[in-house]
Amino acid sequence: MTDSAPSEPGGSADPGGRAARVFGGIETNALNPIAEAERTGRPRGLFWPWFGANVSVFGISYGAFVLGFGISAGQAIAVGVIGIVVSFALCGIISLAGKRGSAPTMVLTRAAFGVRGGRLPAVISWLLTVGWETALTSLAVLATSAVFTALGWHGGTSTKIVALIVVAALIFVSGVFGFTMIMRLQVVITVVTGVLTVVYAVLVLGHVDLAAVGSLPPGAVPQVIGGLVFMMTGFGLGWVNVAADYSRYLPRSANSAAVVGWTTFGAALAPVLLLIFGVLLAGSSPALSEGIAGDPIGALTTLLPTWFLIPFAIVAVLGLVGGAVLDIYSSGLALLSAGLKAPRWVAAGIDGILMIIGSIYIVFVASDFLGPFQGFLITLGVPVAVWCGIMLADIALRRTDYTEDDLYRTDGRYGDVRPVPIILIIVGTVIGWGLVTNAAAPWLGWQGYLLGPIGGREGDWAGANLGVAAALIIGFVGYLIFARRAVRIQEGSTSR
Repeated sequence: MTDSAPSEPGGSADPGGRAARVFGGIETNALNPIAEAERTGRPRGLFWPWFGANVSVFGISYGAFVLGFGISAGQAIAVGVIGIVVSFALCGIISLAGKRGSAPTMVLTRAAFGVRGGRLPAVISWLLTVGWETALTSLAVLATSAVFTALGWHGGTSTKIVALIVVAALIFVSGVFGFTMIMRLQVVITVVTGVLTVVYAVLVLGHVDLAAVGSLPPGAVPQVIGGLVFMMTGFGLGWVNVAADYSRYLPRSANSAAVVGWTTFGAALAPVLLLIFGVLLAGSSPALSEGIAGDPIGALTTLLPTWFLIPFAIVAVLGLVGGAVLDIYSSGLALLSAGLKAPRWVAAGIDGILMIIGSIYIVFVASDFLGPFQGFLITLGVPVAVWCGIMLADIALRRTDYTEDDLYRTDGRYGDVRPVPIILIIVGTVIGWGLVTNAAAPWLGWQGYLLGPIGGREGDWAGANLGVAAALIIGFVGYLIFARRAVRIQEGSTSR
């Protein structure tokens, strides 16, 4: 049996990529390799999509999230900076796969999992990206409602409905039109949100109480580790599964260190600065920290003068849209990789509908944001961490570029279904879920079933999220040990 490039959803009969890739302004690139003629970017161009996707005032709210682990401001800043930079460095490393193979991340992972075996991580990636775009859309709607309410206008149901329609339409259109529109939009978002976020910081700087911040008591080792893992899952580990979707437009000759560096720098710069400022703000006001749990961005409006509320709404919504458009683009690619036979824009449309349904639940039904958000991050963070470990090990083991045609052929060098990575995903997830808890999400009370020897679900280590770290190690070490020979055979073989 052969699953060749021309039969891929949204691809063309020209697997080498010589055919036109835009029709009516809509990108027709999907799972196909990007044509050499289209791979004209430079590594520094990766700064724009990654910075634009992460320069959101939502990053300030993470200051309250990480302090919620019961640690001091110094500890929160340290674990925040380390978690952000290290996790986005993982994205940078996985971006190398895009340069080497010119295909989306979930196609490149077939080299490790097999062509049809790659559907498993594709489904996991799809769930994660749809979840993220839903969370970001919901936050944009809640932020708009909060601003309208603060202005004395009607910020109730009708405002939320209109905001949801506008935000969802912007995200949906960008996802459907694809790479070129997204790259242009991200440059605009970067400039506008960057400037307005600096203005926001200047306006609320007077609310920082360094004495109150400095008086926060330090946490123990389990709390520090819990905060570190949460920051990693909230930032880089939420993006690793799409990291190669944008670097695939770079030529193979692009400098590898520059690819890793610009991805890491672009993605981590804004979150690091926003996290530090968020710790100072949240550490100064327990009331603000509590408010952020229910409405992470709306609570930030309580510090602002009235005249800046409209600009704040603009910066908040644009920052969130910047992340969501990357998610909807990549979630469509993941859905195609999982087996959907449809053009890329149709897959993006399906994800947009699911995004709207999920946002309706969060905005109009859920009692708070933080509980569902933390449960979503940690639960999906475990299998994603296993996959990330596998992908990092696979990239480290390979000495040559991917053979593009074989990424689409079940009878090629990468095979159909490879058992080792699939077993690692299962084992890593089972162990990982047994070592995490989600106290803010009661429906996940079944997790933590392996915590008995270290205090159980109520012990000191219950909130440390050890399962995410364990899953990453299991994927990485397990693949290095058990797949090394398979990779060597692949690189020495010829396609049938």
